[in-house]
Amino acid sequence: MSDLQNVKYNEDNIRTLEWREHIRLRPGMYIGKLGDGSSADDGIYVLLKEVIDNSIDEFVMGHGKAIDIEIYEGVVKIRDYGRGIPLGKVVDCVSKINTGAKYDSKAFKKSVGLNGVGTKAVNALSKHFSVAAYREGESKVAEFENGVLIYESKIEKTTKSNGTYIEFTPDESIFKNYKFRYEFVENQLWNYAYLNAGLKLNYNGKTMVSKNGLLDLLERKVNTDTLRYPIIHIAAEDIEVAFSHGEQYGEEYYSFVNGQNTTQGGTHLAAFREAVVKTIREFYNKSFDSRDVQASIIGALSIKVEEPVFESQTKTKLGSINISPEGQSIRSFITEFLKTHLDNYLHKNKDVADALLRRIQQSERERKEISGIKKLANERAKKAALHNKKLRDCRAHLNDTNKKIDDEIKLATTIFITEGDSASGSITKARNVETQAVFSLRGKPLNCYSMTKKVVYQNEEFNLLQHALDIEDGIENLRYNRVVIATDADVDGMHIRLLLLTFFLQFFPDLVKQGHLYILDTPLFRVRDKQKTYYCYSEKEKQAAIEKLRGKPEITRFKGLGEISPNEFEDFIGENIKLDPVILKDKTNIEEVLSYYMGKNTQERQDFIIDNLKVEIDEVVDQHFVQESLETVEEALV
Repeated sequence: MSDLQNVKYNEDNIRTLEWREHIRLRPGMYIGKLGDGSSADDGIYVLLKEVIDNSIDEFVMGHGKAIDIEIYEGVVKIRDYGRGIPLGKVVDCVSKINTGAKYDSKAFKKSVGLNGVGTKAVNALSKHFSVAAYREGESKVAEFENGVLIYESKIEKTTKSNGTYIEFTPDESIFKNYKFRYEFVENQLWNYAYLNAGLKLNYNGKTMVSKNGLLDLLERKVNTDTLRYPIIHIAAEDIEVAFSHGEQYGEEYYSFVNGQNTTQGGTHLAAFREAVVKTIREFYNKSFDSRDVQASIIGALSIKVEEPVFESQTKTKLGSINISPEGQSIRSFITEFLKTHLDNYLHKNKDVADALLRRIQQSERERKEISGIKKLANERAKKAALHNKKLRDCRAHLNDTNKKIDDEIKLATTIFITEGDSASGSITKARNVETQAVFSLRGKPLNCYSMTKKVVYQNEEFNLLQHALDIEDGIENLRYNRVVIATDADVDGMHIRLLLLTFFLQFFPDLVKQGHLYILDTPLFRVRDKQKTYYCYSEKEKQAAIEKLRGKPEITRFKGLGEISPNEFEDFIGENIKLDPVILKDKTNIEEVLSYYMGKNTQERQDFIIDNLKVEIDEVVDQHFVQESLETVEEALV
């Protein structure tokens, strides 16, 4: 009989957890993946969102026109000027599950938060959490540690304006090595501004406000000089859309439900994509291929519905719902809206209609031009897949290759793109086989700047890579949430990194813009003696480690990933993984960036290289490495 069969199962095994214990034990159920802040959907940003959502709901109900947000050294402070939490329920609202006003549809008809969990999760997952409510000249304060109440004031007189103040510090034992990234927070707050015209969000001294909603969003996101026609912006009660076509490959969307950024889309976004195609086909009376209509589109959609049904607690994907007592679906609602308003717009704006038609026809020509090459490339990819060792897939996909995996599991999936057998071998042995995959490149990829998409199908490495990611027809079916470039910390490694960045920016910019691309940060040095080992990511960290160890420590410089043993690598791609997200600033002109760094040699670029390689000695990783870089980096960029 096995040990498992001997385990007793009786009344003593049944345990009821307190609300905070359950949240701390299973945080993923409430805020999705934890992370360290290197990804826009990491848990610390969900904590921020859960608090601000309540302030937004107050604004939507007509109370309070500003929200103040401060984030310094991991401490978050949020003050709104709404009605304030009813003083007798301050403690309950932040510490009792299923307690709140969101269940009363009269008070919060189209609210973001509907389940009464959000702020409680923030409380339970913070090492320190305090709340203060101000109502009609009175106030009440409560303080918690790890969700446990440590102080509760009496109701007192105050001269402060109505509203709620919340301060919290995420628990570092749960959010390990976390860091709020300014770019992600600012983007999150700008989305609130676009969806709530007139609301002022004051963040660390900067004010964000919007007058034109989704039109402002797209104008901030893209360089309008690259658009084929002015942004079409249409709004009505409970729905707002904006879109145009550019020159980039792929599609780019920003979708929202009741102010919530649905980064994973859902039924509303699928309906919008279908409705645009249907309306355009009917307007031009032509049976366009949907891919030609959707190619190079950049769009934004916002809808408001009562009691939306999301597919997870983090509310990033809308489920299937009806939006009226008569049973009208999201699909029919959006289709009818566009059929009327987009059709009217195109009839009234002939120049826009003509430009749109020309863009669709261009996409059609480009698609037909590569159709033959694409067919042959797909056949080669299928044959290669039978014997291919380039992709060591994760079990999340291998367990059921014919079905889409669960969205929550997909969020945890990662693929490492490596070069060479030694590097890919180390990562393959060290990875979490359930959720981490490895794709091994052979040699340096092609510099594909200024080339057409034909090269993706003609080049075996690129063709197999796009099939491994399943992005041939766009990133909607992207198989991994995180695509990680893992190259050696030498000149060749930097060169390969640049070439891969060029590939993704040239042909799949939406993969980068939607936050899926990362650079793996691995240690440069190992400093150890018989008792202690330190892994250091810079010369400064190396010197600090040497000072901590007594005697003369052993110092190893890792120049290649293959030099790091699988046992060591397990830590660097596991719980303590360090990833640098590839972030494109708003209005970045990708063509100009690639031309500058990857185009033909220019004096401007030579001057830039010389000026920026004058590094301070405490930032130098290795003097020999820097000298080598001076001699070869120009060649690597061409």
